[in-house]
Amino acid sequence: MKIKVLGALNAEVNGVSIVPTAGKPRQILALLALYPGRIVPVPTLMEEIWGTDLPQSSLTTLQTYILQLRRMLGTAMGPDVPGSAKDVLATRYGGYLLQIPTEAVDVYAYERLVAEGRQAFDDGEDEHASLRLREALALWEGPALVDVRVGPILDIEVMRLEESRLVARERRIDADLRLGRHVELISELTDLIARHPQHEGLHSQAMVALYRSGRQASALDIYRRLRQRLIDDLGVEPSPQLQRMHQAMLAVDPRLDVVAGPRRSSTFDLYAA
Repeated sequence: MKIKVLGALNAEVNGVSIVPTAGKPRQILALLALYPGRIVPVPTLMEEIWGTDLPQSSLTTLQTYILQLRRMLGTAMGPDVPGSAKDVLATRYGGYLLQIPTEAVDVYAYERLVAEGRQAFDDGEDEHASLRLREALALWEGPALVDVRVGPILDIEVMRLEESRLVARERRIDADLRLGRHVELISELTDLIARHPQHEGLHSQAMVALYRSGRQASALDIYRRLRQRLIDDLGVEPSPQLQRMHQAMLAVDPRLDVVAGPRRSSTFDLYAA
């Protein structure tokens, strides 16, 4: 079995999709897929499907959804496969689980690559860090579970995954900045700060990329527009860290330049208190 959650939900056995068309069974499959080999308790599944307003027939209905999933799974497995659908989508005391290896779900491959990339970054191996993080991000085919109507449990998981995706992208950009790829990053960062208009880390990266590309005025303009937005929307000034970076650009601080040798932090972090 192969399952994808980083984009539209996709689950296949022997090349046959086992993703149901009905919304609630899709939610159940998605939630079980996020915890391969682990029991998902019945109350958790019920909360995902119905929230706190459980119908009287909730347990019977849940069992019906599980049966529908098993039928689709059994059809895809075929008669010649050892074991049965009940062995794969198993019942355990208090809940259900998908008995599949973690590597069958794309999110676990993603998290492994991210961990390798972060370790390489911390070790100053920027080329390796950039490569691993690019491989991790390439597994995404759209917003997580984009075609699944998520309830309260999946909503938290989707937010966690999307935040992880953004952090991984930030770290990959940090590695690329340390490798001197500032010109190539300008377009990507321009798009990112438009999508995340109050995100100081991304704005700092855009400022550095422009500054190193000989576009000091554009870098300072990004700071000016972000500062005005923060004041207008939240009534706050940029963080002291970003203010120090801004002053460093005005002073043409050499620490903003690409420096040979290992740099075990982002340029933004150089201006942390």
